[in-house]
Amino acid sequence: MTVELLSLENAQELARQYGYWAIFLGIAIENTGIPLPGETITIVGGFLAGSGELGYWGVLGSAIAGAVLGDSFGYWVGKTGGWQFLLRVGRIFRLEEEKLNIAKEKYAQNAAKAVFFGRFITLLRIFAGPLAGITQMPYKKFLLYNIGGATVWATVIVSLSFFLGRIVSLQQIVSWVAQAGVAALVIAVIALSIPVIIDYTRKKAS
Repeated sequence: MTVELLSLENAQELARQYGYWAIFLGIAIENTGIPLPGETITIVGGFLAGSGELGYWGVLGSAIAGAVLGDSFGYWVGKTGGWQFLLRVGRIFRLEEEKLNIAKEKYAQNAAKAVFFGRFITLLRIFAGPLAGITQMPYKKFLLYNIGGATVWATVIVSLSFFLGRIVSLQQIVSWVAQAGVAALVIAVIALSIPVIIDYTRKKAS
């Protein structure tokens, strides 16, 4: 799970008090790169729509709009100053610039997939936009995958909580989604790490 700034109870309170604005701002801020539990607030929104407290289409539209806007803002943050920030962080943790460049190249090759599917993966949901900017992914291409990914992700999450909320608890839905996100993260890390390690080893040997 990600490090989140709000508990589930607080997310429920925000969604009930501010409705669609809470959903829109929650996921927008999270996708910008700040670990606010935007996904959790979206799940809560779908749950409340299932109980009749909010409207399904209002929750869905708010989630899509927030996800698109937040990722776009994160993209421009990453594009304007993200690489220099990564280099400074790398020096703190003694990561060689060569390794960061290899990781950057590998991410660039998979940036479109990361932007589209990243919202389903713990942590990548927060950093997909900034990382796309850091790798200088063309904005028009980024926006296309951003909108597509936001629409698919929001439809799945809102519909899941809308329908499942009628038969299981909100806490259980949040737990299942979080576990799926962590599993997806593990798979993604393994898939990306293997070629990076192989390439780095080959360059060192040559």
